[in-house]
Amino acid sequence: MRLNRFDPSSINVRGGGGGGFPGGTGGGVGCGTLVIAAIAYFVFGADPMSTIGAVNNAQQGQEVAPRGDGSPQTVEQLCTQNEYATEACNALQSLNQTWQPEFRKANIPFKQPELVFYSGQVNSQCGSASAAVGPFYCPADEGIYIDTSFYDQMARQLGARGDFARYYVIAHEYGHHIQKLTGVADAIRSAQSQNPRAANQLQVRMELQADCYAGVWAGKNRNLIDPGDFEEGMTAASAIGDDRLTQGRVSPENFTHGTSAQRSEALRAGLQSADDTVCDRYTQVG
Repeated sequence: MRLNRFDPSSINVRGGGGGGFPGGTGGGVGCGTLVIAAIAYFVFGADPMSTIGAVNNAQQGQEVAPRGDGSPQTVEQLCTQNEYATEACNALQSLNQTWQPEFRKANIPFKQPELVFYSGQVNSQCGSASAAVGPFYCPADEGIYIDTSFYDQMARQLGARGDFARYYVIAHEYGHHIQKLTGVADAIRSAQSQNPRAANQLQVRMELQADCYAGVWAGKNRNLIDPGDFEEGMTAASAIGDDRLTQGRVSPENFTHGTSAQRSEALRAGLQSADDTVCDRYTQVG
């Protein structure tokens, strides 16, 4: 996908540090939705619920993160630390430019999310997390958190390769930000608390809608899609379906992200329609 290079002044990016959890204390803050949380358990051998420790009053990083020598890193430096970081920043800018006009048309206030790069471990206002859980969105601080080494694992262990597969991951997390801004996330959380037995089914709906939103972004930028991009996206969506990741070890009622077929269909629906209202079907309850 041929995205324009990021403008450092137009995106919110910071470094989240790594290697420890300074400033955190145990508590009961809920964690944000994880796009690939299941991978941590079924592929990487880590329990995502044990790698996300709840942290009360987590201390947020500065607008720019200190380097090893103590000097701050600029957005330019953070976004050019490796190829994956540059791709993520390019995608973030494109996502902002694509979704802000849609919010304006709907008369809904828009706020850009913050992209947080970290290595190994990180604190968010949703708690502390290790890279084993994969990229995640924290609604409490509206941050998209990513350790870019995840992409190598995604390609090596899941066969999900190519720039569009990586863009899909960022676009999915951005979809959770859309849900936060539109109130869908709060509505689903309320429904889950009222009906705990349906909590997993409702979570699946959230994830599928985020997949659909990722497709809508790509559909609205169809002129930038290269041959093979669509196939890369479908491969990635299929690779992280609950049924494929669990290989029969978990029953469907315990799925939290949707099957390979469901995730592929949601991404396809958004991409082919380029219409965000198509994604409403996934979170309509009742």
